[in-house]
Amino acid sequence: MKLYDLKGGMNPRRVRIFVAEKGIEIPVEMVDMTKGENKTAEFLAKNPMGKLPVLELDDGTFITESVAICRYVESLHPEPNMFGTDPLEIANIEMWTRRMELDFAIPILQVFEHLNPFWKGRLKQITACGELAGEKAMTRFAWLDGELGKRAPEERQFLAAGRYTVADITLQSALIVAKACGVRIPEEQTHLSSWFASVTARPTARA
Repeated sequence: MKLYDLKGGMNPRRVRIFVAEKGIEIPVEMVDMTKGENKTAEFLAKNPMGKLPVLELDDGTFITESVAICRYVESLHPEPNMFGTDPLEIANIEMWTRRMELDFAIPILQVFEHLNPFWKGRLKQITACGELAGEKAMTRFAWLDGELGKRAPEERQFLAAGRYTVADITLQSALIVAKACGVRIPEEQTHLSSWFASVTARPTARA
């Protein structure tokens, strides 16, 4: 296998952390978006969307989309379990993962795309769209802090189960990008801040 990676990308980071948590190594080839390497005919043959990450299997098959890649890796290396062990836990982890994608990751990506200088000239930036997305992200921060606050202290360490799962990785990866964009967890949101400090202290956080 080979993983085509982008060091600063939200979704590539999600896969890197997931793989690191599994304690396995997959050969990596970095793709430089600043040089347009993701738009070459060679790369588009791997992923017509021109996005990262991409997992290439030994038979030449390509898997794209970060959660799909993680599910494939989980099927090969089921421990530690990251997607759930019984119907209810599987559903709960899926629910929280989707929440983190739709209400956190997407708005944060919109902030990055519309307000960050990196995308200037690469796509049409609309300042108002970025600002609105930032406002949405902040409302979701407040909501999640409140949800964590309703739990017993020992249940606040992880989002969806009594252990670190793909749901935690999804939000963790999104908040790292948010921080780089200047969208930060307010100091008064102590429950969310504590959760973020805990997950980013894991040995795999810098994968």
